[in-house]
Amino acid sequence: MSAVDDEKQPFLPKHKHPKKPKHVLVIHGGAGAIEREGSTPKQRERYHAGLRAALAAGNAVLSAGGEAMDAVVAAVSVMEDNPIFNSGKGAVFNTVGVNELETSLALSRPPASHPDIPPSRRALALTLLTRTRNPSQLARKLYLSPASAPHPFLSGTPAEALGGLPLVDPSYFYTRQRWLEHRRGLDLPDDEQPGDGGEGEDSGEEDIPLDLMPTGTVGAVALDVRGCIAACTSTGGRTNKLPGRVGDTPHLGAGFWAEEWPARRRWWAVGRRHKTRSMGVSGTGDGDYFIRQNTAATLARRMQYHGDSLRKAAEWVVEALRKEEGVGGIIALDNKGNVATPLNCPGMYRGLVREDGELKTAIFDDEVLE
Repeated sequence: MSAVDDEKQPFLPKHKHPKKPKHVLVIHGGAGAIEREGSTPKQRERYHAGLRAALAAGNAVLSAGGEAMDAVVAAVSVMEDNPIFNSGKGAVFNTVGVNELETSLALSRPPASHPDIPPSRRALALTLLTRTRNPSQLARKLYLSPASAPHPFLSGTPAEALGGLPLVDPSYFYTRQRWLEHRRGLDLPDDEQPGDGGEGEDSGEEDIPLDLMPTGTVGAVALDVRGCIAACTSTGGRTNKLPGRVGDTPHLGAGFWAEEWPARRRWWAVGRRHKTRSMGVSGTGDGDYFIRQNTAATLARRMQYHGDSLRKAAEWVVEALRKEEGVGGIIALDNKGNVATPLNCPGMYRGLVREDGELKTAIFDDEVLE
């Protein structure tokens, strides 16, 4: 072989090692008038610990190769069981002293573990629940039961009966701090109480919530190793809401959303890995404004039709809320693992964990997760 021929020999082919699929979980525990001034280190640590516990539960599912759907429900269930958050055990009361709970679950594509779920299923939302300990778990069960629960939105006692989960007495949801917020918000005396749900008296000022008279929720959005995104949200609504009021949490496209669509191919993007684009979002704050502006779906449409990045679209919808005096924030995630957590208020309890397992949490608007 001549020197010229030798020079024409190709180099050894480079073996490209496929990137390990990413998994990500981002959560929130409510947003609004959460002030650093006047709070104590014990109070703040209580919320950080609650967020870390929720992140750990969801990440345990994802790191084992589990479904995004199961990860978000695991994370939200932890917050539903924690009385400091406005969901489940810590839910607020309406004007007549009743806890009416709401929840929702949305997936960008059907879970791999249930291939029989049609892509058009997309979401399941519930409202006016009064006896379901973990509303998020009921949403999951009904989402996976399209034959018995073919509708995307159900409410009240019939929905609770349809799910077949164990029910609790309504007194379970009682906490003294939420009850005092309810009574004082209506200028009523403190002494009349519906009962104690078993948590006992508050032990000190560290048990007083940072978000007095809350309007927030809890939520989680996850990306699993198969590329599915799931969003789960749960709430007691806003303090002293009218009986029967339905907030943004169960409104498809308002307080939550998840979706996948074919990516628009640019000439310079030929050969790029992502042939689809997907996102998931969970909102928190004054839900009436999220409903009026269809906040969650607007974020998706700006990504799909306007070409916005996840962060740009997320910041746009939160700023749009602010312009109309809508207080709150969102957590959002796309199939590239990008995360956005914009807010337009003093604080939003939030947390993030990626495949490295580091649990990151933040409360106030000047704190950065990453």
